[in-house]
Amino acid sequence: MTLPALQNSSVFYRKILSRFPQDISLAFAYGSAVFRQTGSSQGQMGKNMLDFVFAVDDPVTWHTMNLIENRKHYSFLKYLGPKHISNIQNDYGAGVYFNTLVAAEDRVIKYGVISTDALIDDLLHWKTLYVAGRLHKPVRILLQNENVKLRAALVSNLKSAVIASFLMLPESCSEEDLFLQIAGLSYSGDFRMVFGEDKSKVSNIVKDNMPHFRKLYNNILQECPQVVYKPQQGRLEVDKSPEGQFTQLMALPRTLQQQITRLVDRPGKNRDVEEILLQVAQDPDCGSVVQQGISSIVKSSSITQSAKGIATAGLVKTVSYSAKKLQKMKRIPSFQAFFPSARVLPLPKLTAGLPHQTLDLSLDVSHSGAFCSTSFIDFVFGEISKWRFKVGLTQDGNAFGCFVKSSIFSAPR
Repeated sequence: MTLPALQNSSVFYRKILSRFPQDISLAFAYGSAVFRQTGSSQGQMGKNMLDFVFAVDDPVTWHTMNLIENRKHYSFLKYLGPKHISNIQNDYGAGVYFNTLVAAEDRVIKYGVISTDALIDDLLHWKTLYVAGRLHKPVRILLQNENVKLRAALVSNLKSAVIASFLMLPESCSEEDLFLQIAGLSYSGDFRMVFGEDKSKVSNIVKDNMPHFRKLYNNILQECPQVVYKPQQGRLEVDKSPEGQFTQLMALPRTLQQQITRLVDRPGKNRDVEEILLQVAQDPDCGSVVQQGISSIVKSSSITQSAKGIATAGLVKTVSYSAKKLQKMKRIPSFQAFFPSARVLPLPKLTAGLPHQTLDLSLDVSHSGAFCSTSFIDFVFGEISKWRFKVGLTQDGNAFGCFVKSSIFSAPR
């Protein structure tokens, strides 16, 4: 079985791909600039940043070539060389290295690079659910080689999304209910959904793209023994018996099974996975346990990958990218969601006659390496210090920001 792909080999996409080294096993485009979302017009789609992911067999060689061809895409990390860039890509966050706010063919693009092996691991086992989660939703496959293992992993990832969603849905549900559940898997536990992303994002993705979701999942639903699929009525009947749920739990990706085990197993018992999943299958809150397991995977990878993004994008691009996210949302998010004692204060205009919004936040980092985040930027401190981070957003979408070491603002506790 091959992955149902939404192919697009248009001249536009071929021109963009031609700018990069060609040793790519899989290239796909995704996001609101590729698939229309509820509330956005065709004109808005043309202005949105284009998102790409490139899977490559040899990251060191690929970055070596890309540094020659596209050195300006990289932050200060380019001075470390391709080997260190590849180590940062593979060893931190979700295994993806992003270059963002890159000009290409009169558009602005962002592209992430992941090793083929790391992608296959995520697709099969949901180690981070970062790229695997993006591939739960419709994407445009621009290039795909004949790697049989990768092709099988892509299909396995879709099947896992269906099975996990069955466990969280009622016995009878609609196609739209299923696709909403699937599309929301990779956002469950994502700290960016508190700020930086539209709360109705999942619904916006699904409602205008039902035909694409059907094309992606039709064969899997038709062949799945755990459901009665009625495409004409757009309805599904899921096996919710303890036996059925146990079968579904046993088919989940390994990392999710491990997370469920940690949630359910009492310390010191050390029961095997099968015994624990049998218990969960008979629990009325089975779906909630699965949801918590998924959230724990997504939360960890979203935080670490975002923190890594500061280094890979650089401070200026990070502030600009985050500001565009907020402008798209048309609202200023609440810092108190993560820092209940932090003060959010209006500041005076920094430039006479320039209308803008500004946020002021004081943070206290009490141990080395602690991670803190704001709506505009994620950052890691290596020493005990108090900082004030000022960020402004002008009405025309331009951003300004700075760090100010401070001892006069009370820090959150």
